[in-house]
Amino acid sequence: MIAFWFSVLVCALVLRQLVALHWGLRQLRLLTDVEPLADAELPTLSIIVSALDEAATIEPALRSLLALDHPHLQVIAIDDRSTDGTGAILDRLARDDPRLRVIHVAALPDGWLGKVHALHLGAQAASGRFLLFTDADVHMAPDALRRALGHCVRERLDHVAVLPQLHVRQSLLAALLVESQALFHATLPPWKLATSPRVYVGLGAFNLVRADAYRRAGGHEALKLEVLDDLALGRRLKLHGARQGLLLGEGAVALEWYRDAHGFMRGVEKNSFAAAAYSVPRALAASLGFAALRIWPLVGLFATAGATRWVNALAVLGALAIQWRVLRTTQWPAGCLLWFPLTAVLMLAVLWRAVLLTLRRGGIAWRGTFYPLEALRAARRASATWR
Repeated sequence: MIAFWFSVLVCALVLRQLVALHWGLRQLRLLTDVEPLADAELPTLSIIVSALDEAATIEPALRSLLALDHPHLQVIAIDDRSTDGTGAILDRLARDDPRLRVIHVAALPDGWLGKVHALHLGAQAASGRFLLFTDADVHMAPDALRRALGHCVRERLDHVAVLPQLHVRQSLLAALLVESQALFHATLPPWKLATSPRVYVGLGAFNLVRADAYRRAGGHEALKLEVLDDLALGRRLKLHGARQGLLLGEGAVALEWYRDAHGFMRGVEKNSFAAAAYSVPRALAASLGFAALRIWPLVGLFATAGATRWVNALAVLGALAIQWRVLRTTQWPAGCLLWFPLTAVLMLAVLWRAVLLTLRRGGIAWRGTFYPLEALRAARRASATWR
């Protein structure tokens, strides 16, 4: 009897999430559908991009930014202690285009995360009325800025994030990305940005913000040790009254985030425990809730009988429909859903590997720098309350 009613509750929650996701995604607009601003309406804009050992990707990405159709464009690239040819590539590009300014960081000050410090320096040097924070491997269509600014100005928004098109080469990677996007939409449903004070958004590939709103929220100085700096910036902006929006970037903003599933699982380790605020109880609670919604129906499909099995079958179909609905917003192959029974287990494995490694090491090691756990926890508490 307990298994039956638990399965009914899980099924109801899954179906509720499916309905919310379906109608919510219908409210999100594609960036390519937004009317671009004319020259006379375009405000000045500064693009800020941080690069650490990005010699393999930085030149085509920077050329994509410099090719953007915007007459009042400033690009600030921060070479954050690179040991490869990144700095030389940036200097060469800057000699050919005066709109590009390069800042070289030789040493990281105490109490800062490397990328956050680099973005802080870039924002200090920026002169535009709008700031665009982006990554060193992002490529944009020439009219992407005009369209994003058009949405921001017409909707009177202070902050617009764009969910980028992710290029994938492997079906398992696509399946994990579908799972992670489904989690993103379930925990921070972007269609509630205008109505819920608890929902915020921030994406490292494309965070467009009014400079005055950025500074009013404390900028990156308020996020010195935030591993999830892009999302934390969105949280800070929302805390300080910024109006936010999200656009889908298919066909306009793109990158290859990871080459394969192994790279993804290792790459998001530093983010996983951070998403639980470095709290083991919160990580455990999130894991139990996720397992109940994604793993229990699959287990119950084989471990129960009668009406309970049918309820679990409906929950499995609902969870699969959620994945299908997310997949429809991408260009990834439908065959990636064959990994559906495995992806939830892999996501939990990533989280708990991150938790255990962080606790064992006493912190996180990221791009050659070690950050103590207690300092990260203190910074997270401070960023949630700093005014």
